[in-house]
Amino acid sequence: MLTKKQEDLLHSFFAQLDPVFEAPLYRALAAYLCELGYCPRAQGAASLSFIPKQHNKQIAKMGIWTSKKRGSRPFFALRFSACKGYSRRFADIVEADIAKYSKRAANCMTPAGCHWCAGEAATHVYSHTFPDGETKYHCGAYAIEIPDIREDDLEEIKRLIREEHAYLLKHEAGLELNP
Repeated sequence: MLTKKQEDLLHSFFAQLDPVFEAPLYRALAAYLCELGYCPRAQGAASLSFIPKQHNKQIAKMGIWTSKKRGSRPFFALRFSACKGYSRRFADIVEADIAKYSKRAANCMTPAGCHWCAGEAATHVYSHTFPDGETKYHCGAYAIEIPDIREDDLEEIKRLIREEHAYLLKHEAGLELNP
């Protein structure tokens, strides 16, 4: 159940979106996240973060990017580092993110570790094997932007949210989901 403040946050965000193409997608994602207990919190002036009461880990973020070059556009970012078997589109997104943000290397995969996320390190990091055979690992605590989300993405995004949610409940909150 959303508070008045949370409803106002969502309403204010949705009012900035194209009512035909963007708003329905973002509404569907926000509704699904809220259904699972991830209610919106303001994060900065232009974005919402989705964090539940059971643990303090962000699973998604949405907001408006504003730049002189590209103008204003909505974005959706998702944490899906514990997920396996996603589509080529999402594998390409992981590959691009690892290539772009080399400083987000997964410290938990080193002998010292980082101890931010619970569970075995290899189960909650993004990874990609590049054409030269090198596998790189990216910190799984980050929500990765899903560029140009479209209606075709909704079912896969919801599946990834469910899978990550189950992982976070088990490892961060010590709870098991009923099948």
